[in-house]
Amino acid sequence: MIDEVKEFLTRNPDIEAVQLFITDPSGVARGKTASIGELERLYLQGRPVAGSILGLDITGTDVDATGLVWDTGDADLICRPVPGTLARAPWLTRPTAQIMLSMYTLSAEPAPADPRHVLARAMSRLQARGMRPVLAVELEFYVLREADATPAGSIARDSGRIDAYSLARLEELAPVFDEVYAAARAQGIPAETLMSEYAPGQFEITLAHRDDALRAVDEAVMFKRLLRGVAARHGLIVTFMAKPFADLAGSGMHLHVSLADGAAASGAGQNLFASEDPSGTPLLRHAIGGLKATMAESLLVFAPNGNSYRRFRSQSYAPIAASWGVNNRSVSLRIPVGPPASRHVEHRIAGADANPYLAAATVLAGIERGIAQKLDPGPPVTGNGYQQSVGAPSAGARELPQTWQEAIDRAAGSEFLKDALGEGFLKVFLAIKRQECDRFSAEVTELDRAWYLRS
Repeated sequence: MIDEVKEFLTRNPDIEAVQLFITDPSGVARGKTASIGELERLYLQGRPVAGSILGLDITGTDVDATGLVWDTGDADLICRPVPGTLARAPWLTRPTAQIMLSMYTLSAEPAPADPRHVLARAMSRLQARGMRPVLAVELEFYVLREADATPAGSIARDSGRIDAYSLARLEELAPVFDEVYAAARAQGIPAETLMSEYAPGQFEITLAHRDDALRAVDEAVMFKRLLRGVAARHGLIVTFMAKPFADLAGSGMHLHVSLADGAAASGAGQNLFASEDPSGTPLLRHAIGGLKATMAESLLVFAPNGNSYRRFRSQSYAPIAASWGVNNRSVSLRIPVGPPASRHVEHRIAGADANPYLAAATVLAGIERGIAQKLDPGPPVTGNGYQQSVGAPSAGARELPQTWQEAIDRAAGSEFLKDALGEGFLKVFLAIKRQECDRFSAEVTELDRAWYLRS
Protein backbone atom coordinates (compact mmCIF):
# COMPACT_ATOMS: atom_id res chain seq x y z
CA MET A 1 0.00 0.00 0.00
CA ILE A 2 2.87 2.39 0.61
CA ASP A 3 3.52 2.40 -3.15
CA GLU A 4 0.13 4.11 -3.54
CA VAL A 5 1.44 7.04 -1.48
CA LYS A 6 4.71 7.31 -3.37
CA GLU A 7 3.01 7.22 -6.76
CA PHE A 8 0.43 9.78 -5.68
CA LEU A 9 3.02 12.21 -4.34
CA THR A 10 5.11 11.82 -7.50
CA ARG A 11 2.12 12.82 -9.59
CA ASN A 12 1.02 15.56 -7.15
CA PRO A 13 4.16 17.21 -5.74
CA ASP A 14 2.27 20.40 -4.81
CA ILE A 15 -0.01 18.73 -2.23
CA GLU A 16 0.31 20.36 1.20
CA ALA A 17 -2.37 18.68 3.30
CA VAL A 18 -4.58 15.60 3.43
CA GLN A 19 -8.11 15.28 4.75
CA LEU A 20 -8.74 12.01 6.61
CA PHE A 21 -12.37 10.91 6.97
CA ILE A 22 -14.46 7.97 8.09
CA THR A 23 -18.19 7.42 7.51
CA ASP A 24 -20.17 7.07 10.73
CA PRO A 25 -23.35 4.95 11.20
CA SER A 26 -25.57 7.88 10.19
CA GLY A 27 -23.61 8.29 6.94
CA VAL A 28 -21.83 11.48 8.03
CA ALA A 29 -18.18 11.91 7.02
CA ARG A 30 -16.10 12.82 10.09
CA GLY A 31 -12.36 13.37 10.30
CA LYS A 32 -9.51 15.87 10.35
CA THR A 33 -6.88 17.57 8.21
CA ALA A 34 -3.26 16.41 8.54
CA SER A 35 -0.01 17.58 6.98
CA ILE A 36 1.11 15.71 3.90
CA GLY A 37 4.19 14.59 5.84
CA GLU A 38 1.96 12.38 7.99
CA LEU A 39 0.57 10.40 5.06
CA GLU A 40 3.28 7.75 4.83
CA ARG A 41 3.08 7.08 8.58
CA LEU A 42 -0.70 6.70 8.26
CA TYR A 43 -0.21 3.94 5.70
CA LEU A 44 2.46 2.17 7.72
CA GLN A 45 1.01 2.43 11.22
CA GLY A 46 -2.59 3.59 10.98
CA ARG A 47 -3.82 6.44 13.15
CA PRO A 48 -5.34 6.37 16.65
CA VAL A 49 -8.84 7.89 16.62
CA ALA A 50 -11.43 8.01 19.39
CA GLY A 51 -13.80 5.08 18.91
CA SER A 52 -16.63 7.37 19.98
CA ILE A 53 -16.50 8.99 16.52
CA LEU A 54 -18.76 6.08 15.49
CA GLY A 55 -21.08 6.72 18.44
CA LEU A 56 -22.34 10.19 17.49
CA ASP A 57 -25.84 11.09 16.40
CA ILE A 58 -26.63 13.08 13.25
CA THR A 59 -25.91 16.35 15.08
CA GLY A 60 -22.51 15.19 16.35
CA THR A 61 -23.72 14.61 19.92
CA ASP A 62 -22.38 11.65 21.93
CA VAL A 63 -24.74 8.68 22.28
CA ASP A 64 -23.63 7.07 25.51
CA ALA A 65 -25.97 4.09 25.01
CA THR A 66 -23.80 2.90 22.11
CA GLY A 67 -21.19 1.78 24.65
CA LEU A 68 -18.54 3.63 22.64
CA VAL A 69 -18.18 6.70 24.83
CA TRP A 70 -17.75 6.53 28.62
CA ASP A 71 -18.06 2.73 28.91
CA THR A 72 -14.66 2.56 27.18
CA GLY A 73 -13.23 5.74 28.70
CA ASP A 74 -13.50 7.23 25.19
CA ALA A 75 -10.64 4.96 24.15
CA ASP A 76 -8.81 5.15 20.85
CA LEU A 77 -9.13 2.57 18.10
CA ILE A 78 -7.00 2.42 14.95
CA CYS A 79 -8.04 3.86 11.61
CA ARG A 80 -6.34 2.62 8.44
CA PRO A 81 -6.53 3.94 4.86
CA VAL A 82 -8.95 2.42 2.37
CA PRO A 83 -6.86 1.38 -0.65
CA GLY A 84 -7.67 3.25 -3.85
CA THR A 85 -9.27 6.29 -2.18
CA LEU A 86 -6.24 8.59 -2.00
CA ALA A 87 -7.06 11.42 -4.41
CA ARG A 88 -6.93 15.17 -4.83
CA ALA A 89 -9.79 17.25 -3.48
CA PRO A 90 -9.95 19.69 -6.42
CA TRP A 91 -12.66 21.89 -4.91
CA LEU A 92 -10.35 23.06 -2.09
CA THR A 93 -8.24 26.18 -2.68
CA ARG A 94 -5.20 24.88 -0.83
CA PRO A 95 -3.60 21.89 -2.65
CA THR A 96 -5.18 19.08 -0.62
CA ALA A 97 -5.64 15.33 -0.89
CA GLN A 98 -8.25 13.17 0.79
CA ILE A 99 -8.21 9.57 2.00
CA MET A 100 -11.01 7.40 3.35
CA LEU A 101 -10.41 5.51 6.56
CA SER A 102 -11.84 2.37 8.11
CA MET A 103 -11.66 1.53 11.82
CA TYR A 104 -10.12 -1.49 13.55
CA THR A 105 -9.67 -2.65 17.12
CA LEU A 106 -6.22 -2.57 18.74
CA SER A 107 -5.95 -6.27 17.92
CA ALA A 108 -6.53 -5.48 14.21
CA GLU A 109 -10.11 -6.85 14.07
CA PRO A 110 -12.74 -4.86 12.12
CA ALA A 111 -14.46 -2.43 14.51
CA PRO A 112 -18.11 -3.60 14.82
CA ALA A 113 -19.51 -0.04 14.61
CA ASP A 114 -17.84 0.80 11.28
CA PRO A 115 -20.54 0.57 8.56
CA ARG A 116 -17.97 -0.17 5.86
CA HIS A 117 -17.14 -3.47 7.55
CA VAL A 118 -20.85 -4.32 7.59
CA LEU A 119 -20.95 -4.17 3.79
CA ALA A 120 -17.69 -6.11 3.46
CA ARG A 121 -19.19 -8.93 5.52
CA ALA A 122 -22.39 -9.01 3.43
CA MET A 123 -20.31 -9.26 0.27
CA SER A 124 -18.16 -12.06 1.66
CA ARG A 125 -21.22 -14.16 2.49
CA LEU A 126 -22.43 -14.04 -1.11
CA GLN A 127 -18.91 -14.68 -2.37
CA ALA A 128 -18.81 -17.80 -0.20
CA ARG A 129 -21.75 -19.01 -2.31
CA GLY A 130 -19.76 -18.38 -5.50
CA MET A 131 -21.65 -15.16 -6.30
CA ARG A 132 -20.10 -11.75 -6.82
CA PRO A 133 -22.36 -8.71 -6.23
CA VAL A 134 -22.35 -6.15 -9.04
CA LEU A 135 -23.70 -2.77 -7.94
CA ALA A 136 -24.35 0.77 -9.13
CA VAL A 137 -25.58 3.74 -7.09
CA GLU A 138 -28.01 6.34 -8.42
CA LEU A 139 -28.26 9.52 -6.36
CA GLU A 140 -31.01 12.16 -6.33
CA PHE A 141 -30.32 15.52 -4.70
CA TYR A 142 -31.31 19.17 -4.62
CA VAL A 143 -29.05 22.09 -5.52
CA LEU A 144 -30.03 25.11 -3.41
CA ARG A 145 -28.84 28.68 -3.09
CA GLU A 146 -26.69 29.18 -0.02
CA ALA A 147 -28.31 32.52 0.76
CA ASP A 148 -31.90 31.34 1.24
CA ALA A 149 -31.92 27.54 0.67
CA THR A 150 -34.26 27.87 -2.33
CA PRO A 151 -33.84 25.72 -5.46
CA ALA A 152 -31.09 26.92 -7.77
CA GLY A 153 -32.02 27.91 -11.30
CA SER A 154 -34.57 30.24 -12.84
CA ILE A 155 -37.65 28.17 -11.99
CA ALA A 156 -38.92 29.25 -8.57
CA ARG A 157 -40.28 26.66 -6.15
CA ASP A 158 -43.70 28.36 -6.12
CA SER A 159 -43.88 28.98 -9.87
CA GLY A 160 -46.21 26.04 -10.50
CA ARG A 161 -43.80 24.72 -13.14
CA ILE A 162 -42.06 21.35 -12.87
CA ASP A 163 -40.17 21.13 -16.17
CA ALA A 164 -38.95 17.58 -15.52
CA TYR A 165 -36.08 16.28 -17.66
CA SER A 166 -35.30 19.85 -18.66
CA LEU A 167 -32.12 20.43 -20.67
CA ALA A 168 -32.45 24.16 -19.94
CA ARG A 169 -32.07 23.46 -16.21
CA LEU A 170 -28.93 21.45 -16.89
CA GLU A 171 -27.53 24.24 -19.05
CA GLU A 172 -28.21 26.86 -16.35
CA LEU A 173 -25.95 24.96 -13.94
CA ALA A 174 -23.49 23.72 -16.56
CA PRO A 175 -20.50 25.52 -14.96
CA VAL A 176 -21.19 23.68 -11.71
CA PHE A 177 -21.70 20.27 -13.26
CA ASP A 178 -18.74 20.66 -15.62
CA GLU A 179 -16.63 21.15 -12.51
CA VAL A 180 -18.31 18.16 -10.84
CA TYR A 181 -17.42 15.86 -13.74
CA ALA A 182 -13.84 17.20 -13.85
CA ALA A 183 -13.43 16.53 -10.12
CA ALA A 184 -14.92 13.05 -10.55
CA ARG A 185 -12.38 12.26 -13.27
CA ALA A 186 -9.59 13.50 -11.00
CA GLN A 187 -10.76 11.10 -8.29
CA GLY A 188 -11.42 8.15 -10.61
CA ILE A 189 -15.15 8.18 -9.91
CA PRO A 190 -17.22 6.89 -12.86
CA ALA A 191 -19.98 9.52 -12.94
CA GLU A 192 -22.30 8.81 -15.85
CA THR A 193 -25.73 10.21 -16.74
CA LEU A 194 -26.87 13.56 -15.32
CA MET A 195 -30.53 14.45 -15.52
CA SER A 196 -32.88 17.14 -14.29
CA GLU A 197 -35.38 15.46 -11.97
CA TYR A 198 -39.03 16.09 -11.12
CA ALA A 199 -38.72 19.29 -9.08
CA PRO A 200 -36.99 22.68 -9.45
CA GLY A 201 -33.39 22.35 -8.33
CA GLN A 202 -33.53 18.54 -8.19
CA PHE A 203 -31.05 16.40 -10.15
CA GLU A 204 -29.88 12.82 -10.44
CA ILE A 205 -26.48 11.35 -11.30
CA THR A 206 -25.81 7.66 -11.90
CA LEU A 207 -22.47 6.03 -11.15
CA ALA A 208 -21.22 3.10 -13.23
CA HIS A 209 -21.79 -0.52 -12.27
CA ARG A 210 -18.87 -2.05 -10.40
CA ASP A 211 -18.21 -5.76 -9.88
CA ASP A 212 -16.71 -4.73 -6.53
CA ALA A 213 -19.73 -3.56 -4.55
CA LEU A 214 -17.56 -2.11 -1.79
CA ARG A 215 -15.71 0.04 -4.32
CA ALA A 216 -19.04 1.14 -5.82
CA VAL A 217 -20.23 2.40 -2.44
CA ASP A 218 -16.87 4.00 -1.60
CA GLU A 219 -17.22 5.96 -4.83
CA ALA A 220 -20.77 7.00 -3.95
CA VAL A 221 -19.60 8.31 -0.57
CA MET A 222 -16.71 10.17 -2.19
CA PHE A 223 -19.03 11.55 -4.86
CA LYS A 224 -21.52 12.94 -2.35
CA ARG A 225 -18.66 14.78 -0.66
CA LEU A 226 -17.37 16.00 -4.02
CA LEU A 227 -20.79 17.34 -5.03
CA ARG A 228 -21.08 19.35 -1.85
CA GLY A 229 -17.53 20.68 -2.16
CA VAL A 230 -17.91 21.85 -5.74
CA ALA A 231 -21.32 23.38 -5.07
CA ALA A 232 -19.94 25.39 -2.15
CA ARG A 233 -17.42 27.05 -4.48
CA HIS A 234 -20.39 28.42 -6.43
CA GLY A 235 -22.37 29.64 -3.43
CA LEU A 236 -24.68 26.62 -3.54
CA ILE A 237 -25.75 23.80 -1.22
CA VAL A 238 -26.21 20.20 -2.34
CA THR A 239 -28.60 18.40 0.00
CA PHE A 240 -29.38 14.69 0.23
CA MET A 241 -32.23 15.32 2.65
CA ALA A 242 -35.04 12.89 1.83
CA LYS A 243 -37.79 15.53 1.70
CA PRO A 244 -36.51 19.12 1.87
CA PHE A 245 -39.81 20.64 0.66
CA ALA A 246 -43.30 19.41 1.53
CA ASP A 247 -44.72 20.37 -1.88
CA LEU A 248 -41.87 18.99 -4.00
CA ALA A 249 -40.56 15.52 -4.79
CA GLY A 250 -38.35 13.68 -2.31
CA SER A 251 -34.89 12.37 -3.12
CA GLY A 252 -34.02 8.69 -3.27
CA MET A 253 -30.92 6.54 -3.56
CA HIS A 254 -31.54 3.68 -5.98
CA LEU A 255 -29.26 0.65 -5.86
CA HIS A 256 -28.91 -1.40 -9.05
CA VAL A 257 -27.80 -4.94 -8.18
CA SER A 258 -27.03 -8.18 -9.98
CA LEU A 259 -24.92 -11.24 -9.18
CA ALA A 260 -22.07 -12.61 -11.28
CA ASP A 261 -20.79 -16.15 -11.01
CA GLY A 262 -17.18 -16.62 -9.93
CA ALA A 263 -16.38 -14.73 -6.75
CA ALA A 264 -12.59 -14.80 -6.97
CA ALA A 265 -11.43 -12.37 -9.63
CA SER A 266 -12.75 -8.94 -10.49
CA GLY A 267 -14.43 -8.97 -13.87
CA ALA A 268 -14.95 -12.74 -13.86
CA GLY A 269 -18.25 -14.45 -14.42
CA GLN A 270 -21.55 -14.02 -16.17
CA ASN A 271 -24.67 -12.31 -14.87
CA LEU A 272 -26.66 -14.94 -12.97
CA PHE A 273 -29.82 -12.85 -13.43
CA ALA A 274 -29.46 -12.70 -17.24
CA SER A 275 -32.54 -13.94 -19.09
CA GLU A 276 -34.53 -13.35 -22.25
CA ASP A 277 -37.54 -13.26 -19.94
CA PRO A 278 -37.85 -9.65 -18.69
CA SER A 279 -38.72 -10.95 -15.23
CA GLY A 280 -35.34 -12.64 -15.02
CA THR A 281 -34.15 -16.03 -13.84
CA PRO A 282 -35.56 -18.03 -10.91
CA LEU A 283 -32.49 -16.83 -8.97
CA LEU A 284 -33.47 -13.20 -9.55
CA ARG A 285 -37.03 -13.89 -8.40
CA HIS A 286 -35.72 -15.60 -5.25
CA ALA A 287 -33.53 -12.52 -4.63
CA ILE A 288 -36.58 -10.28 -5.01
CA GLY A 289 -38.50 -12.58 -2.67
CA GLY A 290 -35.84 -12.02 -0.02
CA LEU A 291 -35.86 -8.26 -0.51
CA LYS A 292 -39.66 -8.17 -0.20
CA ALA A 293 -39.72 -10.40 2.87
CA THR A 294 -37.15 -8.32 4.77
CA MET A 295 -38.13 -4.80 3.68
CA ALA A 296 -40.50 -3.88 6.51
CA GLU A 297 -38.14 -4.82 9.33
CA SER A 298 -35.24 -3.13 7.46
CA LEU A 299 -36.95 0.18 6.74
CA LEU A 300 -34.98 2.01 9.45
CA VAL A 301 -31.83 1.39 7.37
CA PHE A 302 -33.44 2.77 4.21
CA ALA A 303 -35.28 5.61 5.99
CA PRO A 304 -33.05 6.42 8.98
CA ASN A 305 -34.22 9.92 9.93
CA GLY A 306 -37.36 11.70 11.07
CA ASN A 307 -37.62 13.54 7.76
CA SER A 308 -37.28 10.28 5.79
CA TYR A 309 -40.92 9.31 6.36
CA ARG A 310 -42.25 12.48 4.71
CA ARG A 311 -41.00 11.11 1.38
CA PHE A 312 -43.36 8.12 1.26
CA ARG A 313 -46.46 9.44 -0.46
CA SER A 314 -48.70 7.84 -3.07
CA GLN A 315 -47.87 8.75 -6.69
CA SER A 316 -44.74 10.58 -5.56
CA TYR A 317 -42.22 8.31 -7.36
CA ALA A 318 -41.25 7.06 -3.89
CA PRO A 319 -42.54 3.51 -3.26
CA ILE A 320 -44.90 2.85 -0.37
CA ALA A 321 -44.95 -0.96 -0.27
CA ALA A 322 -42.77 -4.04 -0.64
CA SER A 323 -43.66 -4.67 -4.27
CA TRP A 324 -41.94 -5.63 -7.49
CA GLY A 325 -42.53 -5.25 -11.19
CA VAL A 326 -40.94 -5.12 -14.62
CA ASN A 327 -40.35 -1.68 -16.17
CA ASN A 328 -42.55 -0.08 -13.50
CA ARG A 329 -41.55 2.91 -11.36
CA SER A 330 -44.53 2.62 -9.00
CA VAL A 331 -42.93 -0.34 -7.17
CA SER A 332 -40.03 -0.60 -4.74
CA LEU A 333 -38.19 -3.40 -6.58
CA ARG A 334 -38.02 -2.71 -10.30
CA ILE A 335 -36.53 -4.82 -13.07
CA PRO A 336 -35.49 -2.31 -15.75
CA VAL A 337 -35.81 -3.14 -19.42
CA GLY A 338 -32.62 -3.82 -21.35
CA PRO A 339 -30.58 -6.56 -23.00
CA PRO A 340 -30.74 -9.99 -21.32
CA ALA A 341 -27.14 -9.72 -20.13
CA SER A 342 -27.98 -6.51 -18.20
CA ARG A 343 -30.87 -7.98 -16.19
CA HIS A 344 -30.82 -6.71 -12.59
CA VAL A 345 -33.01 -5.36 -9.80
CA GLU A 346 -33.31 -1.67 -8.99
CA HIS A 347 -33.93 -1.23 -5.26
CA ARG A 348 -35.89 2.04 -4.96
CA ILE A 349 -37.01 2.33 -1.33
CA ALA A 350 -33.93 3.99 0.20
CA GLY A 351 -33.86 7.75 0.62
CA ALA A 352 -30.86 9.82 -0.44
CA ASP A 353 -30.27 10.34 3.29
CA ALA A 354 -29.58 6.64 3.94
CA ASN A 355 -26.06 5.46 4.75
CA PRO A 356 -24.96 3.85 1.45
CA TYR A 357 -22.89 1.15 3.18
CA LEU A 358 -25.80 0.02 5.33
CA ALA A 359 -28.36 0.22 2.53
CA ALA A 360 -26.16 -1.89 0.24
CA ALA A 361 -25.34 -4.37 3.00
CA THR A 362 -29.01 -4.84 3.88
CA VAL A 363 -29.94 -5.29 0.22
CA LEU A 364 -27.24 -7.94 -0.28
CA ALA A 365 -28.30 -9.71 2.92
CA GLY A 366 -31.93 -9.70 1.76
CA ILE A 367 -30.86 -11.17 -1.58
CA GLU A 368 -28.88 -13.86 0.20
CA ARG A 369 -31.87 -14.68 2.42
CA GLY A 370 -34.15 -15.02 -0.59
CA ILE A 371 -31.72 -17.27 -2.46
CA ALA A 372 -31.00 -19.46 0.57
CA GLN A 373 -34.69 -19.95 1.32
CA LYS A 374 -35.88 -19.91 -2.33
CA LEU A 375 -38.48 -17.29 -1.46
CA ASP A 376 -41.25 -16.64 -3.97
CA PRO A 377 -41.96 -12.92 -4.52
CA GLY A 378 -45.42 -13.59 -5.90
CA PRO A 379 -46.66 -12.11 -9.19
CA PRO A 380 -45.21 -8.80 -10.37
CA VAL A 381 -47.28 -5.64 -10.13
CA THR A 382 -48.60 -4.34 -13.43
CA GLY A 383 -50.04 -0.90 -13.90
CA ASN A 384 -50.39 1.55 -11.01
CA GLY A 385 -48.60 -0.02 -8.06
CA TYR A 386 -49.76 2.75 -5.73
CA GLN A 387 -53.39 1.71 -6.14
CA GLN A 388 -52.52 -1.96 -5.58
CA SER A 389 -50.16 -1.45 -2.64
CA VAL A 390 -51.08 -2.31 0.90
CA GLY A 391 -51.84 1.09 2.37
CA ALA A 392 -53.81 2.33 -0.62
CA PRO A 393 -57.37 3.44 0.28
CA SER A 394 -58.84 0.13 -0.90
CA ALA A 395 -56.09 -2.16 0.37
CA GLY A 396 -56.19 -2.00 4.17
CA ALA A 397 -53.40 -1.36 6.67
CA ARG A 398 -50.00 -0.39 5.35
CA GLU A 399 -47.36 -3.15 5.55
CA LEU A 400 -44.31 -0.91 5.97
CA PRO A 401 -43.72 1.12 9.15
CA GLN A 402 -45.44 4.48 8.86
CA THR A 403 -43.39 6.37 11.44
CA TRP A 404 -39.78 6.63 12.56
CA GLN A 405 -40.60 5.18 15.99
CA GLU A 406 -42.38 2.21 14.44
CA ALA A 407 -39.40 1.55 12.17
CA ILE A 408 -37.05 1.64 15.19
CA ASP A 409 -39.26 -0.84 17.04
CA ARG A 410 -39.43 -3.18 14.04
CA ALA A 411 -35.65 -3.05 13.59
CA ALA A 412 -35.07 -3.73 17.29
CA GLY A 413 -37.01 -6.98 17.05
CA SER A 414 -35.48 -8.11 13.76
CA GLU A 415 -33.40 -11.28 13.81
CA PHE A 416 -32.67 -10.62 10.15
CA LEU A 417 -31.01 -7.25 10.86
CA LYS A 418 -29.10 -8.70 13.79
CA ASP A 419 -27.64 -11.24 11.39
CA ALA A 420 -27.26 -8.88 8.41
CA LEU A 421 -25.63 -5.95 10.21
CA GLY A 422 -24.07 -7.79 13.13
CA GLU A 423 -25.40 -7.67 16.66
CA GLY A 424 -22.71 -5.19 17.75
CA PHE A 425 -23.48 -2.77 14.94
CA LEU A 426 -27.24 -3.05 15.38
CA LYS A 427 -26.89 -2.12 19.07
CA VAL A 428 -24.96 1.03 18.13
CA PHE A 429 -27.32 1.98 15.30
CA LEU A 430 -30.45 1.55 17.41
CA ALA A 431 -28.97 3.58 20.27
CA ILE A 432 -28.19 6.44 17.87
CA LYS A 433 -31.60 6.40 16.23
CA ARG A 434 -33.46 6.19 19.54
CA GLN A 435 -31.63 9.24 20.86
CA GLU A 436 -32.29 11.16 17.64
CA CYS A 437 -35.96 10.19 17.63
CA ASP A 438 -36.40 11.28 21.26
CA ARG A 439 -34.77 14.67 20.59
CA PHE A 440 -36.65 15.17 17.31
CA SER A 441 -40.01 14.31 18.82
CA ALA A 442 -39.50 16.63 21.79
CA GLU A 443 -38.95 19.68 19.60
CA VAL A 444 -41.83 22.19 19.49
CA THR A 445 -42.13 23.38 15.88
CA GLU A 446 -43.69 26.38 14.19
CA LEU A 447 -46.44 24.05 12.95
CA ASP A 448 -47.23 23.11 16.56
CA ARG A 449 -47.70 26.77 17.41
CA ALA A 450 -49.65 27.54 14.24
CA TRP A 451 -52.12 24.72 14.87
CA TYR A 452 -52.50 24.65 18.64
CA LEU A 453 -51.42 27.93 20.27
CA ARG A 454 -54.82 29.65 20.00
CA SER A 455 -57.19 26.73 19.47
